[in-house]
Amino acid sequence: MRPGADLVVVGLGHAGLPLAESACRSGLRTTGFDVDDTVVATLAAGRSPVAGVSDADVGAMLGSGFTTSTDPAQLGAADVVVICVPTGLTGDRVPDLEPLRAASATVGDRLRPGTLVVLESTSFPGTTEEVVLPILEQRSGLRAGEDFYLAFAPERIDPGNTRFGLADTPKVIGGHTPLCAKYCATFYSRFVDAVVVARGTREAELAKLLENTYRFVNIALVNEFARYCDTTGIDVWDVVHCAGTKPFGFASFSPGPGVGGHCIPVDPVYLTTRAAQEGFTFTLVEAAARVNESSPARVVDRAETLLGDLRGASVLLLGVTYKADVPDVRESPARPIAAQLLARGADVAYHDPHAAGLDVGDRPLRRETDLRTAAAAADLTILLQDHRDYDLVLLANASRLLLDTRGKASGSRVRHL
Repeated sequence: MRPGADLVVVGLGHAGLPLAESACRSGLRTTGFDVDDTVVATLAAGRSPVAGVSDADVGAMLGSGFTTSTDPAQLGAADVVVICVPTGLTGDRVPDLEPLRAASATVGDRLRPGTLVVLESTSFPGTTEEVVLPILEQRSGLRAGEDFYLAFAPERIDPGNTRFGLADTPKVIGGHTPLCAKYCATFYSRFVDAVVVARGTREAELAKLLENTYRFVNIALVNEFARYCDTTGIDVWDVVHCAGTKPFGFASFSPGPGVGGHCIPVDPVYLTTRAAQEGFTFTLVEAAARVNESSPARVVDRAETLLGDLRGASVLLLGVTYKADVPDVRESPARPIAAQLLARGADVAYHDPHAAGLDVGDRPLRRETDLRTAAAAADLTILLQDHRDYDLVLLANASRLLLDTRGKASGSRVRHL
């Protein structure tokens, strides 16, 4: 096998496209495969469909020979296939592995001897060997570890992070066999500074769940501290600031309106679902889930307390993406907040320079484009994400009443959670 001679990335979303971009920069011949015609056409036209990879980056990729396709025949020529498809939740909020199963079948139908197949999609421990491996072997007639090589290497993309990118974030990899791990490490070493080899695929899978569950639990902890501080008159933001000055043994997290994104609210569900199937209960994680899931209601309760009655009140939500300065509304707490405000009779609109639209159920939320005018007209303005584009002094002065869920604004018209 010639690791990295020809790479096909399956799934050109928030994990797959940055991977393809890094591979192109390192000189690897790279093809992107996606079942979404719009994504493929957008990239072919030189435009990026995801944050973190610019149009200029896509132009450079195309200039280096990068191609995109919806034709799975491309997989037949690959020396390395990396699967980066979404692993989200169903409408009942249980793990949804159908995109992964479909991608594995597509790869398996065209798998040739000597190919390295890597799964980057986050999932519960056992997914690589219990879900992906049987599909690949059945569809191809080849044996993992003998005829082809299989590994898990979780994506660690942090949208909006200007300090760490794919190249300087250590890459964890776990192989089905030691030889699988060796080939996988050789591949990623082409464009990642450090590779960390786990004992196996399950350890690598669980390491990714631990990383995001750690954040999930600590977000819940600080949100519960905020509730306690609210009942006792203690300034939670000062508490967090003071605790954060300790140079060891403490990692600072900030209170907020809830958790969002494609990882933090989702990955713990994969962990607890799998654990329950094995007869184990993550008591702490489930308690954290209850705290985080109740955070949007706390924002709405606070809004109702400030206004006295939400019926007929006009409420403006500022920043509806799940994270500041990124154009991603997946699992954003803005949705349940807007839904509960609407259910209590409020007239709700939003402003966000990064989000062109936000649906609440089947209902598109009205988007305001003139921030100063909208804030001045609303009975209550709620700051959910403190985007860099927002002038907090202007907001504090323009708003009739500003509920700041991020602890960043001040003034006589500003209230905090």
